[in-house]
Amino acid sequence: MDLALLRTFVTVHRAGSFTRAAALLGLSQPAVTSQIRTLERQLGRPLFLRQARGVTPTTIGDELAHRAAPHLDALVEIVETGLDEESGARTLHLAGPPEFVSARVLPALTPLVSQGLTVRTSLLGNTEESLEGLAAGHHDLAVATARPRGGLLDATPLCDEEHVLVAAPRWGARLGPDVLLHRGAVALDQLPVVEVHESLPFVARYWSAVFESKPTASAAVIVPDLRAVLRSAAAGAGLAVLPRYLCRDALETGELVALLDPPVPPLRTYFLVVRTGTLALPHIARARECLLRAAGDW
Repeated sequence: MDLALLRTFVTVHRAGSFTRAAALLGLSQPAVTSQIRTLERQLGRPLFLRQARGVTPTTIGDELAHRAAPHLDALVEIVETGLDEESGARTLHLAGPPEFVSARVLPALTPLVSQGLTVRTSLLGNTEESLEGLAAGHHDLAVATARPRGGLLDATPLCDEEHVLVAAPRWGARLGPDVLLHRGAVALDQLPVVEVHESLPFVARYWSAVFESKPTASAAVIVPDLRAVLRSAAAGAGLAVLPRYLCRDALETGELVALLDPPVPPLRTYFLVVRTGTLALPHIARARECLLRAAGDW
């Protein structure tokens, strides 16, 4: 059986779409369709059910993918390991949130860079955009704040970040030490908010987890970068919800104060995401392992 046909089949199975598989393989969609039809004729069985949006594997298709994919991934690893040793370096295309990638991910990858790894980074605040780019083959590794669905992408939990409700000291003094304990979110309704989007994603998540309610305030400042949110909040523009790793120094120096210390602080999980099968490529596997090790200290 032609290995090229099996490779195309496994890619379609993982992608769930002839169009997406064609992009990953660098082929035209008609070429992918033709290869799948050829394989189906050779096997005498249908491998996919064609639907309005993508394809669904048949039972035979699932069985073949389960049996063939590990062997194809092993062949890729053999070939790519040899190429990696000959070239001495590979390029890692990385995507993720600008603040987290800047503060955590890129510093953690520095040892690999010193060993010859080349890194090209796309700073994307939208997890869906990162995952779509990864699925389309534009990135090799993505840091995401949501676990992707389907079999095309493989996600591993990286770390959790704690969210903190902060403001400049003058706002903390205005609220007083016991106001939030007694009045809850109502005490915050009239305070200006600094956020990354009009939908108030960080504030809304905090309100839901801590106060079991929705925020009623509108944002005074919208800026799509948490580092800018931090600076605006520290300057007194209003309250903000920030990851603790990002605001730790500002809290220690007194630029910001934590307005509340809930018994169970809201957390958000980061995931390392790759396309299924690409961990056979040594430079992607090394980068993933490097970040997982580093995350133990985060």
